[in-house]
Amino acid sequence: MMPLHLAPFVRWRSGLVLAWICLFTFGFTCVGGEHAATVTHPLPAAFSDLLPNFLVEPDDVYIVKNKPVTLTCRSTPATQIYFKCNGEWVHQDQHLIERDVDPATGLPVMQVKIDISRQQVEKIFGLEDYWCQCVAWSTTGTQKSQKAYVRIAYLRKNFEEEPLGKEVALDQEVLLRCHPPEGVPPAEVEWQRNEELIDPKTDPNFFITEDHNLIIKQARLADTGNYTCVAKNIVARRKSSSATVIVYVDGGWSEWSKWSPCGVDCTMWRSRECTQPTPGTRGKDCQGLDLQSLNCTSEQCPQTASGAEDVALYVGIVAVALCLTLLLIILVLVYRRKKEGLDADVADSSILTTGFQPMGIKPSKPGVWAPRRAARSKNSHLLTIQPDLTTTTTSYQGSLRSRHEVTGKFSMSNGPLLEPLPNGSHTLHNGKLPSDPNAFMDRLSSQTYFKTLPRDTVNTSYGTFNFLGGRLTLPNTGISLLIPPEAIPRGKIYEIYLTVQKNEDMRLPLAGCQTLLSPVVSCGPPGVVLTRPVILSMDHCFDACLENWAIRLKKQSYEGTWEDVLQLGEDVVSEPYYCQLEAETCRVFTEQLGRFALVGESLSMAAAKRLKLLLFAPAYCSTLEYNIRVYCMDDTQDLLKEVMQMERQLGGRLIDEPHVLLFKDSYHNLRLSIHDMPQTHWRSKLLAGYQEIPFYHIWSGSQRTLHCTFTLERQNLSICDLTCTLCVWQVEGEGQSISLDFNISKDIRPLDSDFLMMDNCTPALAGPSAFQIPYLIRQKICSSLDAPCPNGADWRLLAQRLKLDRHMSFFASKSSPTSVILDLWEAQHFHSGNLNQLAAVMAEIGKQEAMIFLVSDGEC
Repeated sequence: MMPLHLAPFVRWRSGLVLAWICLFTFGFTCVGGEHAATVTHPLPAAFSDLLPNFLVEPDDVYIVKNKPVTLTCRSTPATQIYFKCNGEWVHQDQHLIERDVDPATGLPVMQVKIDISRQQVEKIFGLEDYWCQCVAWSTTGTQKSQKAYVRIAYLRKNFEEEPLGKEVALDQEVLLRCHPPEGVPPAEVEWQRNEELIDPKTDPNFFITEDHNLIIKQARLADTGNYTCVAKNIVARRKSSSATVIVYVDGGWSEWSKWSPCGVDCTMWRSRECTQPTPGTRGKDCQGLDLQSLNCTSEQCPQTASGAEDVALYVGIVAVALCLTLLLIILVLVYRRKKEGLDADVADSSILTTGFQPMGIKPSKPGVWAPRRAARSKNSHLLTIQPDLTTTTTSYQGSLRSRHEVTGKFSMSNGPLLEPLPNGSHTLHNGKLPSDPNAFMDRLSSQTYFKTLPRDTVNTSYGTFNFLGGRLTLPNTGISLLIPPEAIPRGKIYEIYLTVQKNEDMRLPLAGCQTLLSPVVSCGPPGVVLTRPVILSMDHCFDACLENWAIRLKKQSYEGTWEDVLQLGEDVVSEPYYCQLEAETCRVFTEQLGRFALVGESLSMAAAKRLKLLLFAPAYCSTLEYNIRVYCMDDTQDLLKEVMQMERQLGGRLIDEPHVLLFKDSYHNLRLSIHDMPQTHWRSKLLAGYQEIPFYHIWSGSQRTLHCTFTLERQNLSICDLTCTLCVWQVEGEGQSISLDFNISKDIRPLDSDFLMMDNCTPALAGPSAFQIPYLIRQKICSSLDAPCPNGADWRLLAQRLKLDRHMSFFASKSSPTSVILDLWEAQHFHSGNLNQLAAVMAEIGKQEAMIFLVSDGEC
């Protein structure tokens, strides 16, 4: 069928061609009748009866990413050529036409090109293949070219089957399986050993099967190494995780030696060696004795030693044994005396420090390195015992004022912020925590929705709150829940909890290339009525560059499924959720309690996650082997706490400052190696040049405590000084080089728990003690700034001065924008809040009453 927009049609009548062709389309002269039409590019009379012949026909092509493809058609002799795609004619404006003459034949040659975009193909993607063909016309008739199929090229990230490491005996056949990722066009597969290409043509001991498996026909010692399956097509190149193949050799005996001459003890000996072959690469030693003895006959025995010499020998042995026994007794007594003195010292320090823990706030302990957000106490070296994690808060009594003590009073002129509030004075009391933590957890777990709630009081905070609000914090995790004043309706009292879920408690299903970017945090109970949003704060571990990411806030429903409730960067102010994203923290405004997590999917290979690198070693080592454990984990404080607690149980200690590494979505693995050890004293037992963690093990974020262990061996127990360089890097990406130089037996650095215990906040605070800004002062600020001001000196200027102006739409959607701004300020500055700084901001706005933060008892 001819294209409709060309307006031609052809009728066959009485064997003659009746053609109607529009001049504006083909360039033909429109003539009707029973004779041939006249064209602007007529064919020579000698060739007028020839059908078009295709010199170039369109071929199958693939669209890579968003780059359009070009289809070309060339025919002679031809008056017109047009493309038809999936049964529909392509508009003439999309054709690029070139005309020429064949110098050999004098025939006119016509060439036409069209571009096909990804969007055109995606319109029918999944229904059928997208195809195009060209149709050429001459005065005699038409010809159709072959169909060219246009497909979108891709290569999935995940291998359907990856090779697995194995240990094999010498000369044994080895099979390494590999099923590449799905792709269009299908991926080609090659194999690498230690990053070098394997070519079966140059080494016939290797064979690659049609289904991409690698066969080592006879394993040689040189075949020991890391094997990687590489899949590639026109879109991308993917590497599987490396499979370590170890070729071992079991040892074998040599023949026995000749018998030795008969010795003074009337015994002769013979020996053999395990050298045929020598055990190699984890091979088994020879089984049996390497030395054999036999009694001589009496004629072969030489003269024996005299009795007096034997007596002297026995006396010497007894004397040495007595000396060793006496030395051991002395050492035991000295050890017990030192232990008793140490216990007394600890008891004394406990008595001194017990009285210096007001309101359950735990003292910080000394440490070498402080966490990124925790503040160090100036007198932390005076506290020598571990803080009590079970301490609870006490009730607040007395006048209402800032938590920062202020001496002296200031006289101020009366203004709008100082006008007395209605209803006269207020009596405020703190909510109190339940006396029995386990009873509280049992009460929650008995409800249907909380069957999965872990009975873990260490990783859970809880409290009882009313309309005055409060705060729940999980110390040393960066996780907190701010309950602003008036969030809980007046007359209601809620028992609220906050907990962090570990992998064994809750697994978040991830699809495709999604990655977990935050801890899984639960706050509840869900279903409680809130009149204002609470603020849930938690760490995240991505580079906070939203143009490289699609970040979603997920919430678990009552049925247990996970749902997307918010996409960062596309926040809708009418929704019950909103997110404030900071460099390392995410603050979620929510009017519904529940279980939350941040999940991301990269939009480009520039997207990166922050990894925390932690190095641990035994606090005490009495063997020749010495292990260094390198943790590569998401950079969040809750994981740091988990690893610290786990290493404390293992008897490990932190041997270097934590390091941060940016890990990009480049599909490349993470490698770790150790170098520059003094070879005369230490050696590494690692067979390969490096260790490798597969990309997807890190990127998914589901494996919380990924680590590699380097086993070192010293020549003897007297060697204690260790110097080396440890390198951690992503292939074709960023890396860290860590220099170590320490004594493994005399390192006097404090225990790792000291580094962790820097967050001295109380797990639960209820009422005024949970906030920096006093309740009544907060009310006056809101009443002054909520009302729009002609000169702009209202809540909008406050948000701008606090660098929160990018959330103007969200603040404006609330009945009291000022209160939401102050809520966010409280959540951000709980540890480091400075009321004087906030007062200075108020002064800049033009509210001279900013000095109200320094108030007297009578004014409160």
